[in-house]
Amino acid sequence: MKYKITLKGRTYEVEVERGEAMLLDEYDAKAPVQAAPVANLAPAAPVAAAAPVAAAAETVAGTPVPAPLPGNILTINVKAGDAVKAGDVLLLIEAMKMENEVTAPTDGVVKQVCVDKGQVVATGDTLLVL
Repeated sequence: MKYKITLKGRTYEVEVERGEAMLLDEYDAKAPVQAAPVANLAPAAPVAAAAPVAAAAETVAGTPVPAPLPGNILTINVKAGDAVKAGDVLLLIEAMKMENEVTAPTDGVVKQVCVDKGQVVATGDTLLVL
């Protein structure tokens, strides 16, 4: 196994196999850069709270299809009005360099697509409504 160890400002890259250690590389450790302090500014005028993105697009009644994991929408294979069967691939979500299929939970008709290609979604966000 390989390890990086920092001692007294020096970083050592070490490989250990069955009780024997071998030094692979040695270099100076860099200290983290601290952000400059923020100057005291006059308080800004209060800004009205923005409505959440999900509330901006009201979803229609039906069976929502939630995001099973957080990720980036790669492709959307359906549009409003399309008939789908249980198991049909509705869209692809990219998460951790993996493409994940989101399938239709039941037979139905797509009433609303709530996401766009390239949008980042969180677990549980409504992707579309059947």
